[in-house]
Amino acid sequence: MPTICAFYGLLIRMYWDDHEPAHFHVTYGEYSAVYAIETLTMLRGALPRRAHAMVLEWAAAHRDELMEDWQRCQQRQPLLPIAPLD
Repeated sequence: MPTICAFYGLLIRMYWDDHEPAHFHVTYGEYSAVYAIETLTMLRGALPRRAHAMVLEWAAAHRDELMEDWQRCQQRQPLLPIAPLD
């Protein structure tokens, strides 16, 4: 599972052969969660409140890039890194 971004201990990843809806995976220490790209809804898992807020802020700013990487995943192409939250 390629890591497309890392910041403040958060690792953002996507699987090449993952299922719809378009989503990304987040790990933060022992926590993990999956977020829908279109709605930024947490589909499963849990993160601490502050980590969740940072993921939402980052994903909202990079939604187009996330969708581009999702499309690349579906075509089994290399993923492009996405800038971290500043």
